[in-house]
Amino acid sequence: MSTTRKEIENALMRGADSLRDTIDAANYKDYVLPLMFVKYLSDTYMEKVQELEKKYEGIRLERQKSYLPFTLSQECLFSALYEQRYSNNIGELINMSMRRIENDNNQQLSGVLSSTDFNSENALGTREHKNAILRELLEDLNPLDLRPSQIEVKEDQIPADVIGDAYEYMIGQFASMAGKKAGSFYTPTAVSEIMARIVAVRPGDRLYDPTCGSGSLLIKSAKQARSRQISIYGQEVNGSSVSMAKMNMYIHEIRDAKIAWGDTLANPVFKDEDGNLLTFDAIVANMPFSKDKWAAGFNPGGESSGKGKKEFKMEASLDKYHRFDWGVPPASKGDWAFLLHMIASLAVGGRIAAVAPHGVLFRGAAEGRIRQRVVEENLLDAVIGLPENLFYGTSIPACILILKKGRKNTDVCFIDASKKDENGDLRYIKAPKQNELSVKHVNDIVSAYENRVDVDKFVHIATLEEIRKNEYNLNIPRYVDTFEEEPLVDIEAVQQNIVRLKREIAEAEKQMDAYLKELGL
Repeated sequence: MSTTRKEIENALMRGADSLRDTIDAANYKDYVLPLMFVKYLSDTYMEKVQELEKKYEGIRLERQKSYLPFTLSQECLFSALYEQRYSNNIGELINMSMRRIENDNNQQLSGVLSSTDFNSENALGTREHKNAILRELLEDLNPLDLRPSQIEVKEDQIPADVIGDAYEYMIGQFASMAGKKAGSFYTPTAVSEIMARIVAVRPGDRLYDPTCGSGSLLIKSAKQARSRQISIYGQEVNGSSVSMAKMNMYIHEIRDAKIAWGDTLANPVFKDEDGNLLTFDAIVANMPFSKDKWAAGFNPGGESSGKGKKEFKMEASLDKYHRFDWGVPPASKGDWAFLLHMIASLAVGGRIAAVAPHGVLFRGAAEGRIRQRVVEENLLDAVIGLPENLFYGTSIPACILILKKGRKNTDVCFIDASKKDENGDLRYIKAPKQNELSVKHVNDIVSAYENRVDVDKFVHIATLEEIRKNEYNLNIPRYVDTFEEEPLVDIEAVQQNIVRLKREIAEAEKQMDAYLKELGL
């Protein structure tokens, strides 16, 4: 019987349920996904070995096994861990197994599995409690058959697509459970789809995400090209997210992605032979909104505010890559710091799609000067306003900035997808927890961007002169008029309604008095 995507999702959800009440929901992913990854590696490896055993034996078999994409020793297989699930040191055994898998496959799996301590009593409780939870986790995932030959696929799908889609779906589910703590590692699928279609990665492109989280945005963008000839780069400051991104890439059979751990602003990893920032053809990012203390990594002498100490102030000269020569963003809001990093990392003819809070569109001072320079350098291509409560981690509405280097036209496409369409229907799905964008909503936004024609209350193509007249304020309502007149109030009808309500209240009070008298009150 084939394994369906739904069965994979259900097994992962059971794993999350086993952790409930023990650890914070934001950390479910750190325990469930690595164990699922080991199950995937084990089933895939054993199927490949069994195929080879039918053709070879002895030395020839061992030689053929050495050509496989990765290797697993017997004691590292998921089945071996499952058999030892009642061991008093099961947490330690899982840790040892994961470290061994990394060491035996250092080039491909380094840093993928060792970021979580399965033997931590601080995280999982006393030995008895911890052992019970880990045993349940192993039992939750053991029934899954993740051998490629046993995965149920649809037309134009391969097994890796099914497992990868289930993996990404669960990242989204874990983000939903984690609430405000999830914004740093997950971009809603519909938003990723919009960005991927707009940057339109092509074969041979270099693709980059400077705040890559779980890597889903990179994968979605790369898949749009329908080609393996894409070079993928990502950097992320959170170690848990780095592990998640590497697992995500591997499950999607992207084996050459370069995912780095570190502070992208203070210590960008990807550089050319001369030590300059590497440039990319396409850049996508869901950066941390208004990051406070974004420049802390540039502090050369440990200065800080306080009595007798010099207060550290970020200056453009402290950045050897000259990213802030157009202006230094305020210390408490790093949005333009990330955007300037992306611009500095963009190749001629390159495209950027970046999610940002609306403040980047209108805040003044240094941000206003940066914005003016970006517009005058003809880098800004579009501003897309999204509905509120769309992202995990914040309920505020966000926007997508599209920037291009080497544009021929000078106009800017403003799209407001946060209001209603011509039929009076919302341009999004209003939901109790998180609002959503349907396939139609996504298509409407992408089509509006591609067509670049004015649509009442939805799209406006602004000239450079318009933006100058607005003093480079990019606030969307200045360009897209979504004002809706309130219907006229019928005063006479309202007065009649008031008279009627007063009469009904008087009758109700009279009836109540009668009841009270009958009761002798």
